[in-house]
Amino acid sequence: MKIIHEPSVYVVGRQYLDDGELNRFLTDHGVTWQSDSEVAAEVLTESAGRICYMSFAKPRPGGNSTYLKHIKEVGHGSVLEHAVWNLVFTGVSRALTHELIRHRAGMGYSQLSQRYVDESVAEYVEPKIIASDPELHQIWQDAVRQMHEAYLKLSEGLNIKLTDPKLAAEAGLPPDADRTTRRKSARQAARSVLPNATETKIFVTANARAIRHFLEMRGSAAADVEIRQLANKVLEVMQKESPNLFGDYERIPLPDGTFEITTAFRKV
Repeated sequence: MKIIHEPSVYVVGRQYLDDGELNRFLTDHGVTWQSDSEVAAEVLTESAGRICYMSFAKPRPGGNSTYLKHIKEVGHGSVLEHAVWNLVFTGVSRALTHELIRHRAGMGYSQLSQRYVDESVAEYVEPKIIASDPELHQIWQDAVRQMHEAYLKLSEGLNIKLTDPKLAAEAGLPPDADRTTRRKSARQAARSVLPNATETKIFVTANARAIRHFLEMRGSAAADVEIRQLANKVLEVMQKESPNLFGDYERIPLPDGTFEITTAFRKV
């Protein structure tokens, strides 16, 4: 049984800018313009903002960084919805994803299925405050191990019982249910004893505005510690991905060793 204390964030997809089509649009409207950014998401958000006012002909000095800062200052957050990333979060608990999926606007999810994936090799996420105390850690570990063993016994026992046509019928399965169907039925019942600490993996597609909202809500000092850890990991990768969209965030150390995420441009 593996215990995890830190989440991981993978950037598996990002946008591509079609320079030819953007230039064709500009030519068709009698203007020339070129962003000084090489990040597609930054160019696309600037393009979206400039289309609102057709302000390509006489751009203000300062380039993409200054333009997007002004967008954040005036709260024109809708243009940030055009910048999109695909992320994978691992090493996070089911408790965390119950909170994460409340962020619906601008975010889509595909999460590991406990019905189809065998959790007999499940990993678990231990809260830092428990891990730091040997006595509490032992209580937590014993409890998780007990629930893990219960899952194994239930899954194995149900798998055997469902080979009986009568019991299979009582469970809503056809009498001649194949092995895959029986295993899925056994797992979906056995998972009821797995704790919120069970590690999961989730694929997330999100736009810049939604990511910013997530960072501000879940990077708060009032947020759950585990999801604040995740928010900080997301901030790290997004500041590398797009400094002009996420460079305004600062991190303030908290007593628990994590960081609060702050910005002068909240809820853009």
